[in-house]
Amino acid sequence: MLLRLVTLAALFGLLFGFDEGVIAGAMHLIALSFPVTPAGQGFMAAAVPLGAVAGAIVAALWSDRFGRRLVLLLCAGLFGIGAIASALSTSIGMLALARLLLGLGIGASALAAPQFLAELAPPRIRGALVSAFQLMITVGILSSYISNLLLEPLGDWRLMLGLGVVPAIIAFLGIVRAPESPRWLVLKGREHEATEILQSLEPGRDAGYLKATVADIRGSLGQHDDSVGWRSLLGPVVRPLTLFAVTLFVLQQLSGINAVIYYAPSIMAEAGFDGTRSQLFATVGIGIVNVAMTVVAMLTVDRFGRRPLLILGFVGATVSLAMIAIAVQMTGEWAAMTAFAALLLYISFFAVSLGPLPWLYMSELFPVRLRSRGMALASVANWSSNFMVVFLFPVVVEFAGMPATFAMFAVSCAFGLAFAIRWAPETKGRSLEQIGGDLASARVGT
Repeated sequence: MLLRLVTLAALFGLLFGFDEGVIAGAMHLIALSFPVTPAGQGFMAAAVPLGAVAGAIVAALWSDRFGRRLVLLLCAGLFGIGAIASALSTSIGMLALARLLLGLGIGASALAAPQFLAELAPPRIRGALVSAFQLMITVGILSSYISNLLLEPLGDWRLMLGLGVVPAIIAFLGIVRAPESPRWLVLKGREHEATEILQSLEPGRDAGYLKATVADIRGSLGQHDDSVGWRSLLGPVVRPLTLFAVTLFVLQQLSGINAVIYYAPSIMAEAGFDGTRSQLFATVGIGIVNVAMTVVAMLTVDRFGRRPLLILGFVGATVSLAMIAIAVQMTGEWAAMTAFAALLLYISFFAVSLGPLPWLYMSELFPVRLRSRGMALASVANWSSNFMVVFLFPVVVEFAGMPATFAMFAVSCAFGLAFAIRWAPETKGRSLEQIGGDLASARVGT
């Protein structure tokens, strides 16, 4: 059952990645159908993260009230409707609205799916299982790049955008049969059902272990019973966790990852790759490295821990982004290959660290009664920063140039390195209840 549920929850990551990445290859074809200014291009791409801000808030309000499973069911419906509406769009405004719907699904599922996985997974493999969501985001991005490459000769951007309906239908049918999170069931007083689900997830465990697990969950609820509102996220116990999660997501976005994902062909053109086909082939290379290094993250996060990987990621991202800033202001084949190699290096460090770790930390750090609200606040910070980066990227590049833009990203990652060294905690191998107990009496990173 655990494998089936991981696969199902990770499908939402695939939808997330596909709907984010597909616009990169479709952008120039859409511009042939509808005139688009740099600001209009930025808003059309950024409609997804803008919708995701609202999606994260909706998921937070409904996840504790109606359950993680129902939220994911609604997300699957939004993905399907958004994909169909995108394919049928007759104007830039309609396309932007369709992508806002996709953003609602992405924002809600990006909160609910990691939460669902973290609350189902045994502690010894929780890092790998939650990272499976990030892996499938990269698989979705790669799938969109490959479909763009194959469909580009047809000039059919509608088919590119509409393909997202297929995994949406699969996810919808799968989540209908899925169980609920045992921790949510305990939260609602349905402990017998929670015990049965825990038994199905770890069939080798005896009744005593299951009873103790449910008691730990119940105890963690009681420990935080007096801090249920949104204001409690800024209380003395939880405030360090909130600030850490929010800041880490902002820094993730300021590394420029979604500028690369959304505008990869344009960046390749600036780096010296001539022709749409060569630019799309280069983006497929980026997608393959992204997937491969996310697999590495899954294999290492529970072995080496969260903190060392986070520090390593910021070091690598700072160096590689600085290399890109230097290479894109040079000319010639050598400069193009240097920029491409540096971009692959950046993607590698991001995928093994800055990509999965904020989602993993977000799903681990907050106490269960505040987990939905804490994850929502962190997600809003993530998607708001995502929106600003994606919306402003073409405008900033037009005003300041590509080298200066990537230099700004490098400076942000250098700041992130200092932040990680000072504040990043280690949660490897600890149950969610143990993490809550540890962090209730100590500030993050001390």
